[in-house]
Amino acid sequence: MKDGMLFIQLGLMIAVFYFLIIIPQRKRIKQEKSFESNLKVGDKVITKAGIHGKIAEIAENTIVIETMSGKLKMEKNAISVEATIKLNEKKNSFK
Repeated sequence: MKDGMLFIQLGLMIAVFYFLIIIPQRKRIKQEKSFESNLKVGDKVITKAGIHGKIAEIAENTIVIETMSGKLKMEKNAISVEATIKLNEKKNSFK
């Protein structure tokens, strides 16, 4: 009787862990990959370090961002998805 309850509790803990942590993590990773693949030259972006700029060049894994002080080459995954989306939503709401 006790062994059966222990397995049920363990199974419930694993299910909760899966639905609260693993599924949202997969969704976020999928969103980031989609965002990176949709970047194009001329898009305004914000990096995870807080640097604002416009995309000047795009390679397979890297991008060149044009800022007010020059050009910076960095990895695509250094772009902040959340901050860039907020930036572009603000820009579109003023139009």
